[in-house]
Amino acid sequence: MVIFASNKKNIIKSIIMSTFQKVGEKMTNFRWIICGLLFFATTVNYLDRQVLSLTWKDFIAPEFHWTDSNYGDITAIFSIVYAIANLFAGRFIDWMGTKKGYLWAIFVWSLGACLHALCGWATEETLGIHNAEEMLSATGAVASTIAITSVYYFIAARIVLGVGEAGNFPAAIKVTAEYFPKKDRAYSTSIFNAGSTVGALAAPITIPPLARYFQSIGVGNGWEMAFIVIGGLGFIWMGLWMFLYKKPNVNPRVNTAELEYIEQDNNNPEESAEQQAAANDFDNKKISFLQCFKFPQTWAVFVGKFMTDGVWWFFLFWTPSYLFMVVSYLLLSLIKQVRIHMQPVCRLCLSLPCSHCWHCLPNL
Repeated sequence: MVIFASNKKNIIKSIIMSTFQKVGEKMTNFRWIICGLLFFATTVNYLDRQVLSLTWKDFIAPEFHWTDSNYGDITAIFSIVYAIANLFAGRFIDWMGTKKGYLWAIFVWSLGACLHALCGWATEETLGIHNAEEMLSATGAVASTIAITSVYYFIAARIVLGVGEAGNFPAAIKVTAEYFPKKDRAYSTSIFNAGSTVGALAAPITIPPLARYFQSIGVGNGWEMAFIVIGGLGFIWMGLWMFLYKKPNVNPRVNTAELEYIEQDNNNPEESAEQQAAANDFDNKKISFLQCFKFPQTWAVFVGKFMTDGVWWFFLFWTPSYLFMVVSYLLLSLIKQVRIHMQPVCRLCLSLPCSHCWHCLPNL
């Protein structure tokens, strides 16, 4: 009995000491690490969808004899698949759970991104062409067949990419709801959503130089490795996600103080137990797809996205090729004007007995 009483006393003392330690401990900020992962995933999401836009005009179109119509067909089908997949992505994330659902989403879209690199090889194998040089030199009906065949393969890869990318935003929003109280969710959402803009801005300064580098060292035509390298970022993210993510209440990197901060909406002292239970039941209640249209919030998002996404996606898909054509035209015009205006100066230099003017000869 003495031993039992002594052990009971020690247990109570340990509980009391542990409680005081938890009350005085500094709150961890691991939720912002999770937010950083969401930002990274969204950035990779937009990098992957931009590779084709930034390589088709310079690298892919000459090889496969594409026209603007061919590229337009690919982007249109991708947009349609992405839109349809979004209708089911949220349910999939809810069914699989946040960790597995997000892993599947980024695995599928990273796989789809890398599959683009195989489209050239698949076209060669299908048509019995031996190398890229043979495709480049093709004319007439052969060139048309190459274009059509390659477009089908790129559409297939693009469908895989679109299905996977549709899961990014539903998963990211669900993670935000898990790791942030209601008062911080708008801020954290704006941070990870900024990844879409950062990815769109980073793509033009990284993807074309990457393709040109691999082209210069003789690795394919350059564009293949651009798809593989950018697509590979998703697999790196998967490793970080598997290592770092767990539910807040079971994550050892989230201490008690931070967990209480995250779950503050469930521990409101101004609400009774019945009110909190009713609120939890409402949050966890599932509704059908058609019931969503009864809420004004649904229509607000629907109308807002309808008004803005068409413009945003148009710029994402077509601005790179437009700038390529405009900048190329301006550079050629500038060079032509410089040559025209420099000719009298070069002739004057040649008429003078000055040996330093012979450098003007190539401009004649």
